[in-house]
Amino acid sequence: MSAMKPFRRIARRATDVPGDVLSDAGWPGEARAAVGCAVLLLAASLTVDAGTHGLTLLRTAGFIALASLLLVVLVPPRVSAAPDLLIVQGLWVTRTVRLDRLTAFAWPAGGTSHRVMLRDTEGGRAEVDLRVLTANPALWLRLEAGARTSLQRGMLSPGTHDLARLSLYIHHETTRSVLKVSGLG
Repeated sequence: MSAMKPFRRIARRATDVPGDVLSDAGWPGEARAAVGCAVLLLAASLTVDAGTHGLTLLRTAGFIALASLLLVVLVPPRVSAAPDLLIVQGLWVTRTVRLDRLTAFAWPAGGTSHRVMLRDTEGGRAEVDLRVLTANPALWLRLEAGARTSLQRGMLSPGTHDLARLSLYIHHETTRSVLKVSGLG
């Protein structure tokens, strides 16, 4: 028998791999938390109902429907970015936007909106939660690079102010979190 050589793992940064896809690192935890809340609601509802009225098929179906509705509300969309492509996957709808062909980039003023709205030349539209971009600097940098490419090509004229304002905000938040983690802020 021949001895098998173990595979050697090569660690690379995500930016070194051609065609790499960056994803929201916090999404799996948020999805697990959403499932946990729905299961906890279902278990608590069934336990209380069994202890007070006794379970019936109709009430059990109602509790399952309520827990399912909570799950649908709580599961956040999954945000991924391939080179020049942003993908936002909800439970039923997947939206893609070409980052190198953006025609609209909007972050409403006043800080009241926590969503960045994007539109491309092919009619693709997507909204990204601001918390996803602040928690994933690599994802933000890919989105920003694509928007700047669109700006250089002359496709993105409205929203350049929003892009600059959001860029400053994200970089400020990233710097603040780095200083906080290092104990300097």
